[in-house]
Amino acid sequence: MLTMEYPMSIEFNALNFKKVALTAQDKLPELALINLDDWGLITLIGDDKKSYLQGQVTCDVVSLPVNSSTLGAHCDAKGKMRTIFRLFNHNEGYGFLQRKSVMDTQLPELKKYAVFSKVDIDASNDVLLGLSGEQAQAVIDQHFPGNGDVRVITAGTAIKVNDDRWLFAIAPEQAEQLINTLVETHNSMQLSDSTLWDLYDVLYAIPRVDAVTALEFIPQAVNLQAVDGISFKKGCYTGQETVARAKYRGINKRAMYIVTGEATQCPLTGDALERSVGDNWRKGGTLLASYLYADDQAIALVVLPNDLDEGTQFRLAEQPEAIWTQLDLPYSLDDK
Repeated sequence: MLTMEYPMSIEFNALNFKKVALTAQDKLPELALINLDDWGLITLIGDDKKSYLQGQVTCDVVSLPVNSSTLGAHCDAKGKMRTIFRLFNHNEGYGFLQRKSVMDTQLPELKKYAVFSKVDIDASNDVLLGLSGEQAQAVIDQHFPGNGDVRVITAGTAIKVNDDRWLFAIAPEQAEQLINTLVETHNSMQLSDSTLWDLYDVLYAIPRVDAVTALEFIPQAVNLQAVDGISFKKGCYTGQETVARAKYRGINKRAMYIVTGEATQCPLTGDALERSVGDNWRKGGTLLASYLYADDQAIALVVLPNDLDEGTQFRLAEQPEAIWTQLDLPYSLDDK
């Protein structure tokens, strides 16, 4: 068990969390610690936290096991997403992980009706870190034994995201000790900035919402139903009518896909992707997340029409000389 009781010998701020140089043909690092400084955390604490959040989001908060996490979305009344988040039990309440860029606009909306409930909703100052790679699970089991996908650690929580990826939300005063222990114990561990987390999200096709894409899409347009982020059995929540109509009346005409191609610079969230229509090009979709390899190959998540012809080609509006193609998703979009 990791106790973290000895003095630190490595300064957190002195560690070199930088982009790991990977080509499109390289294997992912077997073990990496990732600084998630462009992600934010909200905490919900109080007797009414569960019932309050249940009426605000797409996922089933009431049925969430204490040792599991879930994806979900917070929508406006029209069913357009303010954010996509990962929810988990954390420090006597809930942790609500989302992109930092949406915090200023989304948090006030989440708190809007909290005055009528016994719940405190605040931005957390916890340090957010990722642990990834083939060895990640073994490292977690070594330092934080247990069976659950959400585990209590000293001054924080460890949360399983995928088979080869875990998340830490931990108090600042303990974060450096955690980092120091992992670095000293596992000499092969690489340090990375958040771009490696972006790459994992793209490869696993995990949707996200940033400030530039907020209030643009309904949940099904980014495959949230395919990653268990929508409950169609729970009670009412903000935007539910639109989300239900998209499922039962087939009004959704978009889906999120993985695309890849050459790029001279990393595409930005919100960039436009054009699609081929005969000999012409038309606006195809919007990028949600991307990663640029060291050999000028890029990979991205993009929202596109869900009825595209097989073999449709794509290009970035800002880099029209390079042709992009679609890759297979790691999950099915067929209704369950």
